[in-house]
Amino acid sequence: MAPNELPELSVEELHARFEAGEPVVLLDVREEYEYDIIHLDGILIPLDSLENRLEELEKYKADELIVHCRTGNKSAEAVALLRKNGFSKARNLTGGLTAWAQKIDPSFPIY
Repeated sequence: MAPNELPELSVEELHARFEAGEPVVLLDVREEYEYDIIHLDGILIPLDSLENRLEELEKYKADELIVHCRTGNKSAEAVALLRKNGFSKARNLTGGLTAWAQKIDPSFPIY
């Protein structure tokens, strides 16, 4: 992995994990109103609050944490912040919920 690259997980890989019944820790870094539109469950901590709320995630520090947003941009920022703070297994969901809607579940609204 190059220094500027963040580890990612594709929506197909995440879907396969759901289908296999694997436990997955999801972190949604969108705003609450966006979460209300559609979500994959998981923990909601908006990106602008994340740095001040890292203690809420402390119990997941050793776990793989899949971070997502609408398109993957905010979640990439969140993954960088998390990794800088010792969450070494944080990964970005490539393309976010837009990719999920396009490739996995067309019933998800794209907004």
